[in-house]
Amino acid sequence: MADLPGKYPRGLALLLGAVAACGFEPLHLWPLALLAMAGLIELTARAPTGKQAAWIGWMFGIGHFSVGNAWIATAFTYQAEMPAWLGWIAVVALALYLAVYPMLAVLGAWRFTRNNRSGLVLAFSACWIVAEWLRSWVFTGFAWNPLGVVLLGDFGSPGMAGLAKWMGTYALSGVVVLIAGLLRHYAMGRSRRAWLACAAIALLTTGVMSWHGTPEPITKGLPFTLIQPDIRQSELNDPAHYEEQFIKAARLTMPRKAGQRRLVLWPESGVPDYLREGYPAYFYRQTTYAADPVAARRRIGTVIGADSMLLTGAVDLEIKDGWPNAARNVVTAINGKGAITASYAKAHLVPYGEYLALRWLLEPLGATRLVPGALDFLPGPGPRTLQLGPWGKAGVQICYEIIFSGQVADRNNRPDYLFNPSNDGWFGAWGPPQHLAQARLRAIEEGLPVLRATTTGISAVIDANGLVRASLPRHRSGRLDGFVPPAAPATLFSRMGNVLPLCWAAAILGLSLVAMRRRNG
Repeated sequence: MADLPGKYPRGLALLLGAVAACGFEPLHLWPLALLAMAGLIELTARAPTGKQAAWIGWMFGIGHFSVGNAWIATAFTYQAEMPAWLGWIAVVALALYLAVYPMLAVLGAWRFTRNNRSGLVLAFSACWIVAEWLRSWVFTGFAWNPLGVVLLGDFGSPGMAGLAKWMGTYALSGVVVLIAGLLRHYAMGRSRRAWLACAAIALLTTGVMSWHGTPEPITKGLPFTLIQPDIRQSELNDPAHYEEQFIKAARLTMPRKAGQRRLVLWPESGVPDYLREGYPAYFYRQTTYAADPVAARRRIGTVIGADSMLLTGAVDLEIKDGWPNAARNVVTAINGKGAITASYAKAHLVPYGEYLALRWLLEPLGATRLVPGALDFLPGPGPRTLQLGPWGKAGVQICYEIIFSGQVADRNNRPDYLFNPSNDGWFGAWGPPQHLAQARLRAIEEGLPVLRATTTGISAVIDANGLVRASLPRHRSGRLDGFVPPAAPATLFSRMGNVLPLCWAAAILGLSLVAMRRRNG
């Protein structure tokens, strides 16, 4: 068995990558993730050449991202333009690209310590931090499932992910590598003391991960009503169901007492109507409330009540020469009089979901985007804070924008809370809990509550410590009422952003140099 890694390093790396992905939701088998990372470090240490090390990192990444992102294949079952089996090809193709980042981490650690392996684990941690940071922005970025999310506790505990407020998510991933390295170090020992140390590390990690505090109940502040209408993806974009969908949302929203000032939160795709004036009449006739956007907004105002403010997902059109040429995925703020008071346009669009990258090449081959419609979506300017008067200062992140660490809040105008409307209906069974976990990390990093309203679940109210104060499970309609959790004081990460994890990477790499020099001395 000792020779197995040497004989089959690529196949074993592929298997370890798949096992490591079991640390993510919904399985959350985080001990397997730690053991798999320990195995990857050992394979890296045994690699005889840089080329072999690169292969090991790439194969690990293929297994890791193929399993962790398998839910993407489900999205292809909700469109008719392309065959559903193409979804599995898309999962593997994406994994082939994303695997480049673990490959860079492995190769970087191998080369940095090629003459002295005593600093390997530290170098590996630093390189992994940098690789995840690169993955978050290169080619617009795909930061889904950073390794650090495996350290998040259950709904009532932040677990070791509580460190994110002082480190950031990508440095938290480096902590995972360090813990895995300690386990490997002691597991390689033959003595009883080594195995006792290994058990102590495991028990300490388990204790921190399972710790439950008793948070104070939230009994004052800004009242809110958050709805989850459970509109299935198969019906969401069908005009025949638009009026039925609105009535369902309206019934969930109606105030329970007259004159209540509250914040009302509807999900992405919450309103099928075009809410702004000035579009060609043809576009209004496709939606639910005749051809009058003013009447549509007034109807919404009547539903929420005179003293309420609604934040809802919607679509705005970009007009050029009197005709729409593009669209924007927006959150629109509507008051009780039916007036639009503010809006936010999604900045991080989903490639091949909301726009077709390389359209000139792929469209002739039969490819299309996954979101229905002929108009590509345009990106907004980035994080901004909506000034809502008595309803506070809202930061908005639409759908998967919430996964981008350090890119969710306006640092020059810190909001009171983050609103994350989403449509997770096409994310399969694994995507929604993974999405929620990453929203919890943003709450911890920024010290801000996050309110998630989704079409089909999981909707949740997350406090500034990453604790889920209330939630609605998948495929259940309902509403959550309560008070918006208070924001915590600005965290170190909220002030520094991703400069902070890069500083941690530099410091850990410096410790690796110290370890190697001490060994040489």
